[in-house]
Amino acid sequence: MSSLFTRSEIALAELGLAAAAGCSLDVVVGGLGLVYTARAVLDHATVRSLLVVEALADVIDWHRRGLVPLGKALSADPRLRFVNADFFALVDCPDIDSTAPGRRFDAILVDIDHSPGRVLHPSHAGLYRRDGLLRLAGHLRAGGVFGLWSDDPPEAAFQAELQAVFAQADAHVVRFRHPLQDRDAACTVYVARTAAAD
Repeated sequence: MSSLFTRSEIALAELGLAAAAGCSLDVVVGGLGLVYTARAVLDHATVRSLLVVEALADVIDWHRRGLVPLGKALSADPRLRFVNADFFALVDCPDIDSTAPGRRFDAILVDIDHSPGRVLHPSHAGLYRRDGLLRLAGHLRAGGVFGLWSDDPPEAAFQAELQAVFAQADAHVVRFRHPLQDRDAACTVYVARTAAAD
């Protein structure tokens, strides 16, 4: 992570919300990081609420105390609520938002692992298989969107899993300049959508 190149984190929010329907969107971001995805979500006037799930309490505290570039401004937005929890464990629960049983979301955007094939912890791997994607889709409203950042090129096997679970699934290659390595770079943003209501 670096605040010098944030295009891919912002693209996760932009591509995910562009696929979401509605004008009062309830959004979850899995993984706080340097906050650029969450900030880009809140830049959309269509967003009614944002739940940011972060496993590390210290990272949330850094933002609340303004120790990172966008922390104070983000924390001051009344639409935002931090949840200190393991995102992957929450997906396996009946409710991501334990304060509102049965609550479903218009978009869930995730930027935690390097990619579906390169996870930070073995316990994360299940999310990227069909059963895990089905559980995640169960937290979305009809027409809801799952967006995923990946540092790797599009993976055909993962795209097939998305297509088996969601009504629509696309992989977008996002290109940007990597200033620390003085080269062009790219990442992938997967965007999958559940079937719309009849």
